[in-house]
Amino acid sequence: MKHYLSGAAAAVILMGGLGMAWADEVVVVKPADQIVVQPEQETVVREYVKKEPLASVNLLGVELKLGSQVPDKVVLREVPNVKYRVAVINDQTVLVDPDTHEIVEVLH
Repeated sequence: MKHYLSGAAAAVILMGGLGMAWADEVVVVKPADQIVVQPEQETVVREYVKKEPLASVNLLGVELKLGSQVPDKVVLREVPNVKYRVAVINDQTVLVDPDTHEIVEVLH
């Protein structure tokens, strides 16, 4: 029985060591389609919205998070020198990819 426990303990240690070796090789890769909005762009958008206030569109059932699609009926305003468009939905300013209508940033 003592011998069996030693073998089981060795197996656990070996498996733990393999897990550690595997964990050392894991690399976290950012998805290619993940969009990063530069702080400079956020600043430009915030200043634009202050100068040119946008009316908020109230949409029931639309969750304002990254990747959510904005309905086509929402007018997206172009911001000078910024790739993305801006809209105010449910009193939240969002940046939207004009091609996909997906939210790329929710400004707080």
